[in-house]
Amino acid sequence: MDEEDDVKIVEDTERSEASEDPELVEGKMRKLREELKSCRQEKQEYMDGWQRAKADYVNLLKRIEEEAKASESRGRIKAVETLLPAFDALERAKEHGEVPEGFLAIAKQLEAAFAALGLEEVGKVGEKFDPALHEAFGKDAVDSSDKDDTVTVVLEKGWRVNPVNGNGAGGSVIRPARVRVGSFVVESKQT
Repeated sequence: MDEEDDVKIVEDTERSEASEDPELVEGKMRKLREELKSCRQEKQEYMDGWQRAKADYVNLLKRIEEEAKASESRGRIKAVETLLPAFDALERAKEHGEVPEGFLAIAKQLEAAFAALGLEEVGKVGEKFDPALHEAFGKDAVDSSDKDDTVTVVLEKGWRVNPVNGNGAGGSVIRPARVRVGSFVVESKQT
């Protein structure tokens, strides 16, 4: 028998009982209403549970994606921190003209690798001093107020990794630039 046959039998039984005793029919109707109410409540509980589970799953996926991006960023930073001392040594040697041609090629390869990792050089002469990007190692007297609080000498380049989205804002500073900062002092004349 399929469900339709069951329904017909129940309907036939109810019809025959309905003609016999109205109180019995009312009791059965009350029982069916209670069962229906119970089924609706149970359905709603299952629906609520399913929706919570789905929301938890979506939140988990977002958290995993954020953690993967953060892990990638930490890996890039760690790789750069490991290579920076060698790169700095090559840069200092280049400044003094002590680098053989082969090492210049290595320096260029490192620069290309840093660029591919999203690295950006921090600290150039003339830019405004920013304590988030620069570490001051002294002051130099400057001749105009325009040069006040600007970088006058870069002692060691700083580096930051740009965020993955590439908008340039909020990049992680790996190492601040070590610089000297201009200081404009107005001399007062005494008579």
